[in-house]
Amino acid sequence: MVRTSRAMQLQHPNQALVEIERAVPQPAYGQLLLRVEACGVCRTDLHLVDGELPQAHTPIVPGHEIVARVEAVGAGVGGFSRGQRVGVPWLGWTCGRCAYCVSGRENLCDQARFTGCQIDGGYAEHCVADARYCFALPDGDDAASLAPQLCAGLIGYRALSMAGSGTRIGLYGFGAAAHIVAQVARQQGREVYAFTRPDDHESQQFARSLGAVWAGNSDVAAPEQLDAALIFAPVGTLVPKALAALRKGGVVVCAGIHMSDIPGFPYAALWGERQIRSVANLTRQDGTAFLELMRQHPVHTEVTRFPLARANHALAQLRNGKLQGAAVLIP
Repeated sequence: MVRTSRAMQLQHPNQALVEIERAVPQPAYGQLLLRVEACGVCRTDLHLVDGELPQAHTPIVPGHEIVARVEAVGAGVGGFSRGQRVGVPWLGWTCGRCAYCVSGRENLCDQARFTGCQIDGGYAEHCVADARYCFALPDGDDAASLAPQLCAGLIGYRALSMAGSGTRIGLYGFGAAAHIVAQVARQQGREVYAFTRPDDHESQQFARSLGAVWAGNSDVAAPEQLDAALIFAPVGTLVPKALAALRKGGVVVCAGIHMSDIPGFPYAALWGERQIRSVANLTRQDGTAFLELMRQHPVHTEVTRFPLARANHALAQLRNGKLQGAAVLIP
């Protein structure tokens, strides 16, 4: 008898996910078969559903913040064993041969494939993943609390690394990534300034509870000049606003995979050696460094749990700004 497994599948862009039952996938050479314990719901999943990621395949099972147990080990895999807990991030495969890969910038590989975008992801009871792109995770921690670290945490960490060593850090959009990176920045002795949707007092209070020295609307001026601004909201109009908040030599880091168009702004706003940068994906080295940081200096991840079949509801809650922290699906 063929074993079956449930999954939530996007069959066409701009449609709701559909619950399907499929044969449990089998691991090919170099792969692990995983039993999913939890999978975070990321804003990138909204962009996928909305057809804003032209590289995406359909039909596809979304989900790239996967916490799982190894159920079977494919041929050619070493270093993993049945029952072991692992994490699966957004980056799911690279060519390993191009100029980007061999220079430590595999996140820019033109042939890269991404979990939940071109490779079926974790909105499922089971999935398979390339073992080279899986991370060992601690057994004792809550699976749902670990899940947001696999993208929100990793991308926030990469964005913060691009911010340099400045003290005053602005966070535009206080969702899953910002609530993790705010705690990391505070551990590093930095000041955090949180910018939210206008009059989102609940998110502003949440930011203060995590150590932000100031929290307010994204359409008001910062109370101090910032050394860096990290933009997690997919709103292009925030770029000139963040740029205007910077001191000379500061940097704006756009941390999302998709953003609405950035309006024009005068050169004077950029002058003074200010910079605008983007974060593209992640590297395995990012994952190793960030997870080691979490082991040494844990942070609190605020999560709202949803059963797998309620994936569409979780996405709607995220879209409407009804969540603090992150949504996580529990198969």
